[in-house]
Amino acid sequence: MKPKEIASCKWMDGSGPEAEIVISSRVRIARNIEGITFPYLASDAQTRQIQDLVSGVAASQKESFRQFELLPMENLASLERELLVEKHLASPFLARESQHGALLLRRDEAVSIMINEEDHIRIQVILPGLQLEEALQEADRYDDVLEKEINYAFDEGYGYLTACPTNVGTGLRASVMLHLPALIMTGQANRLLGALSQVGLAVRGLYGEGTEIIGNMVQISNQVTLGQSEAEIIRNLEGVTRQVIEQEQTSRQAMLNENRARLSDRSWRALGQLQYAQIMSSQEAMQLLSDVRLGFDLGLLKGVDRKLLNEMLVTIRPACLQVAAGKELSPSERDLERPERLKALLEGFKESV
Repeated sequence: MKPKEIASCKWMDGSGPEAEIVISSRVRIARNIEGITFPYLASDAQTRQIQDLVSGVAASQKESFRQFELLPMENLASLERELLVEKHLASPFLARESQHGALLLRRDEAVSIMINEEDHIRIQVILPGLQLEEALQEADRYDDVLEKEINYAFDEGYGYLTACPTNVGTGLRASVMLHLPALIMTGQANRLLGALSQVGLAVRGLYGEGTEIIGNMVQISNQVTLGQSEAEIIRNLEGVTRQVIEQEQTSRQAMLNENRARLSDRSWRALGQLQYAQIMSSQEAMQLLSDVRLGFDLGLLKGVDRKLLNEMLVTIRPACLQVAAGKELSPSERDLERPERLKALLEGFKESV
């Protein structure tokens, strides 16, 4: 992969409603094929059959899938697989453990269809800003095309059958990625985010389950898929998200009114470190990017934009650094490479202020 290909995802473009707080909206639909064992218990022949079946449908439905490329995991180098994870296009399981796993990836990288992940098929759509309904419509479009050719495992009482019981029903997982620096800095986040579990939502870090909140990036997703329609799941998540957005906006304005100079200084200091530091960990880079993003959103910084800031979220990750460098790097070498990559992206900043 060439370095210029690294930051090409649709979700990174910084557009979409509420983009100053909502980085991206994601919808994922899990489906399985009737009569075939779930991937984690399937034989080698069965997982190969699943890959051939799904890729065959994509090949035959050229009008719907003409912009897609099939990427068998076994044909990709380990760094290429990890890069897909860092860009949120493939799950860690698909990239590292899946037997005959593959990815059908649309050219703009807004749609990715995972084959032989935890389920036979996982259709994923990621869009910038708060666009949950639009993401669901896009996912449903490809789901309908596949369902015309494939018999899904479905039960009249339970709905779509999935490998994990928590996905049974609609098979729908929806999430939003939020930047919540004001709520976290003012200590309001723990109470607010802790209450979300009471309404059937989960709170995680940037890379989902098992990851901590770093750089004030918070992922909120539904936990319940059974007993609710797709529309209800989306409506509930969007409603809660809008409440969180309102509280973050209120907190940001209060911080700005109380100490504009301190916030401005914090943002400019963070930008200076991104431009001139020689060694930087990924955790430090995430926090600095959060401070710069807040300064930009509050009008305290100019010359950067959300697309650039979103690209840098991926640029600082291990696989991205190594792909860009064209070689494997040790953790200490990555800490040296990270500021160099950030400086290259920020080269035009001095000329624009």
